[in-house]
Order: sequence, then structure tokens, then C-alpha cells
Amino acid sequence: MQEIRLALVGFGNVAQGFTQILAEHEEEYARKFDLRFLIVAIADPVRGSLLDPDGVDLGALLQASSQPGGINSLPGEHPDWDALQMIQSAPADALVELSFTNLTTGEPATTYLTEALRRNMNVITTNKGPIALHYDQLAALARLQDLHIGVEGTVMSGTPVLRVGRRLLSNAGIERIQGILNGTTNFILTQMETGQSYTQALQQAQAMGYAEADPAGDVEGFDAAAKVAILARLVLGENLPLAQIERTGITAITLEQVQAAAAAGNRWKLIGSLSYENGKFKGRVRPECLPISHPLAQVSGATNAICYSTHLLGDVTIIGPGAGRLQTGYAVLQDLIAFYCPECIG
Repeated sequence: MQEIRLALVGFGNVAQGFTQILAEHEEEYARKFDLRFLIVAIADPVRGSLLDPDGVDLGALLQASSQPGGINSLPGEHPDWDALQMIQSAPADALVELSFTNLTTGEPATTYLTEALRRNMNVITTNKGPIALHYDQLAALARLQDLHIGVEGTVMSGTPVLRVGRRLLSNAGIERIQGILNGTTNFILTQMETGQSYTQALQQAQAMGYAEADPAGDVEGFDAAAKVAILARLVLGENLPLAQIERTGITAITLEQVQAAAAAGNRWKLIGSLSYENGKFKGRVRPECLPISHPLAQVSGATNAICYSTHLLGDVTIIGPGAGRLQTGYAVLQDLIAFYCPECIG
């Protein structure tokens, strides 16, 4: 049985979802993959830090996360570590980096990932910032150290669009990628079809936890643009800086436009796309009025989808969750299994 020691940066929703999956399926994964994942260190700016080289009790960890005192109430050492100090000191084989997203500089997550690679740890992140902005330098360091970077959760959570695009469709001749890459904006546009104004739909999205108090990252297209940049680099091998991706959000879409589109048999969607134009791939994020027959027009609510247009297979559409506690936690798990039992993934 191979034991994999994990250090976690952050213990919010995604980390808790990942921990829940491990707690509920620990014996199953040990039997199927001959792997046992041990969480040996955690650093969270709100919940504190924890070190247990033998592995934290996962059930107790989940229970403590919602109790007064948080993880500091658990047995084990509680060094006064920040994330960087934990990476430099923890006896871990892999870092699971789950800090906040910064699409301006990619920090502090880029520094965390870089330091972990330098200390001979494989790394997994669901953080779009460092991958959209600094993937090449991280990948070069990983190659130099003979290590792995797992980033499946950066585009559509646990829905394996990167793995499918990179491994299964790479020889089919991908000519175009179109996607609904942001669940918040898709929810808002879906609600507008029921007669709500943009403002009403946004308020409902905020009340349901789909949109932040400051929704600009979603509604102005920044989140989707980062995912377009990641798809360009990892699926198409194109280095497409965020600044070169044309970006228009949904804030100018009116109820009248949505109703007129419906009357004509069309539907508005915020589409992130990569298309081959004038000898290179062009990245865009913008609202598009799609015919109701288009596969992406059928995707409603907070669900995400990608349509790969290929030379050999035609259109291949993948629909699934683009966010969520367990869903994104599953992306972390799949990356880990791909590292340590690659024949199990295929």
C-alpha cells in the first residue's frame, strides 16, 4: 500500500469537500488503487494550522471545521505557520493548493506552487490565477524536478474537460472550442428567460450563493476569460495571455433582448471560445445569441458545458457542474490518482 502524504493550503469548501470524499471512500480507494491518502498538514489563514505526520483523523477534521476553535481544537501540533512556512516544513509528498484566486498577478498561489515544486512535491490546484498567468514557468520547473502539476479543477470543476481535450481528443484535430464556462452568468441569463430583469436575477444568484457580493469577476467575463486562457495553453498548446482575450460580460444584456431572442427561437449565453483565424487561435468571451438547436443553448441554470469541434469526430459536447464543494474536491482526487496510479485513469 502506497501512502501519499498531503499538505493543504486552505481548508474552505473545496478542501472540506475533498476531505469528505476521502473519509467516505478511503477503503474503496485503498482496495482499487492500492493508495492511501494522508492529510498531514494544513495551513488556513482563518482556521489555523495543523501538523500530524501520521495523518489527521478525517472525520474529526470535518467535524472540527464547523466548530469553535476550528482545526486548532484537534490533536496534533499546531505550529504558527502561514502557508509558505508549512510548505517549507511539512513532511508531504504533494501540495493541494486551494487559496483564493488572483487573476492580476496569480499570487500568492504561484509562490506556493513554486516553493512546493522546489521542495520535490507534486502539486494540485483548482486556482485559475497561477495557471492562466504562469503555467509555463510552473510546468518547466515541474519537468526539471520530474514532478506533476494537476489542474483539472481550474476549468469545469470535477467535469473532466481538460483530461478529455488533452488526452482523448488531441488527435481528432480540435478546430474550435466553445463553452459556457461560468455558472453564475448562465444562471442569471436563464432566470431572465423567466421574466426577471438582470438586477433581479443577479440578486437571486447572490442570495443562492452563486454570485459574490462583488460579482464583477463573473458578470464581466474575467472568470471565463481565465478559463479560455487555460484551455488555449493546455488543450491547444497556445500561449494566449489574458490581455489578448477579447472580453465582454453580460451586464448590458436586457430583458427585452432575452425575450426577443426567445421569440425568434434563440437564446443568449455567455460563451468563451477559441477559434482558428488568420493562422492562429483567437480567444473571446462575449454574449452570443445561439439558435435553440445549438447544444450549448440547451444548458440552463448554473451548469457549465464545453463543445469541442473536431476534424475527425465533429462536435463533442461535455455538460457538467462547473463548481461545487464535492465536485471540485473530486477534481483534486482525480489529479492525485492520475499522479500515483496513472494506469487507473487511462
